[in-house]
Amino acid sequence: MPKKVIGRIDKADFPTLDLFDIDIKIDTGAYTSSIHCHKVIVIDDELVCLFYDEGHPYYNGKEIRFKQFSTAKVKSSNGLVQKRYKVKTSIVLFEKKYNISLTLSTRDDMRYPILIGRKFLSKKFVVDVTQKNISYNKKNK
Repeated sequence: MPKKVIGRIDKADFPTLDLFDIDIKIDTGAYTSSIHCHKVIVIDDELVCLFYDEGHPYYNGKEIRFKQFSTAKVKSSNGLVQKRYKVKTSIVLFEKKYNISLTLSTRDDMRYPILIGRKFLSKKFVVDVTQKNISYNKKNK
């Protein structure tokens, strides 16, 4: 199957997280994908996440629980290694649902709440940095 062209930024749906039309940044410099999570705690072997941010109006503030999760060591762009929780969910781009692993991080000071890294992009997409919102513009709204 040929790879789809995706731009440097877009909007995506995360139906299992009840998040729709969320701004994403395609980051070929990042290996893993990451999502902004306002609050994360573990209660009775469940990961409890709150996806809320004043700067991102489509973040709905709902509490999402994950029975299955793991941790990952992630090296940030400044070279620091952080231990983060990692969850599996789905993302919709070009009206197709894909499985994706996301590390949870605090990105409230960032313009884009979600970074999509190489691990997800490889074998599916080619990035054209001159383009943006290709998937969103093709969405049946």
